[in-house]
This record gives sequence, C-alpha cells and structure tokens, in this order.
Amino acid sequence: MIHTIIFDFGGVLVDWNPRYLYSDYFQDDQKMEWFLENICTDEWNLEQDRGRSLKEGTQILVEKFPEFQKEIEMYYGQWETMLKDSIPGTVEILYELKSKFPVFGLTNWSAETFPIALKRFNFFQVFNGILVSGEEKLIKPDSKIFERMMDKFQLNPENCLFIDDNLKNVEASRAFGLHTLHFKNPEELRKDLVQLKLI
Repeated sequence: MIHTIIFDFGGVLVDWNPRYLYSDYFQDDQKMEWFLENICTDEWNLEQDRGRSLKEGTQILVEKFPEFQKEIEMYYGQWETMLKDSIPGTVEILYELKSKFPVFGLTNWSAETFPIALKRFNFFQVFNGILVSGEEKLIKPDSKIFERMMDKFQLNPENCLFIDDNLKNVEASRAFGLHTLHFKNPEELRKDLVQLKLI
C-alpha cells in the first residue's frame, strides 16, 4: 500500500532549462543546440550533480574548449536564469498529496545551486525531507541513491510512490522496488493519481 510520495524536482515541480539562458545569447537555435550537445552537455552537468564543484567542472571545460570560455563560464555564472519558474499544476498536486501523505524529494542537483531554488520556491517547505544528489555524491539512476533515500528517512520502498520525468530514473527506481509514475505533464499525473486513488 502506498502511503509516502517522493517527487523529483527538475522537470516535475521546477521548470529548469539551460536554453532559457543561451537562447538570448546565441540568437540562433542551431548554434545553441550544438553548444549544449557538444560543450556544456547533460553528462558534464551531471558530474556537478554528482558532487563535483562548479569551479572544477567549469575549469575542466574551459581548459578543453578555451575558445568557449565566456559561454562555459555563463553556465553557472548565470545559472539562475535557467531556473524559470515552478510548474503550477504539479505544485497544486503536491499540496493535495501533502494533505494526506508524507512527501519527500529526491533530486539530481548540485549542492551549490540547490540552495538558490530552495530560497526561491516556497513549496519546498512542505517536504518532510529532501535528498540532494550533490550532497550525497550519488546520482539517479544508481540504485545506491535509492538505498540512501530509504535509509536516511527510514522509508520502505513497497510503501513509496516515486514521480520522475526521466524514464531511466523511473525504470531504475521500479527495479529497486518503488512504485513509480513517469511524469509527462500535470494533467496526466493527476489522471494517474486518481486511478491509484491517491487524490
């Protein structure tokens, strides 16, 4: 029986995207996409989510691509521009679920940038606990982060529903033993939760 809800944050509750920063800078979608696919890649950013410092991550790229020093340094220098807004429909669902269940957060996020989001969005205050990958030096979809989550907050996977927009994370959490929902948008999430009789 499900009686605990675990939310991912980016793409589920928070609209974060580096394109919010670089689209204005490049003024050319093709150049921007090339830069994000070849220079400041998701894989590179994930290492900061795993615990590498922003300074080290930036330095590694600048040494590798000195001709893009300005653009690389923008990534964390103007990181807050990437953090556009909350996703209202999901935030509404969060509050509905919180009225019935304990709610927790499990996010791949740099320990250095997460405090910016924590300060900006009031809804983070409703969580019973939050595990941040950058603080734990573990990232989804590694099963060890799910183990850490269960141990840290004394949760039982059989009783937890995990909501994430990343399919790899959803599949890994399901293999670990959590109930899961693959988030696509707030409307579909609401339908899924109604079907599960959780709201």
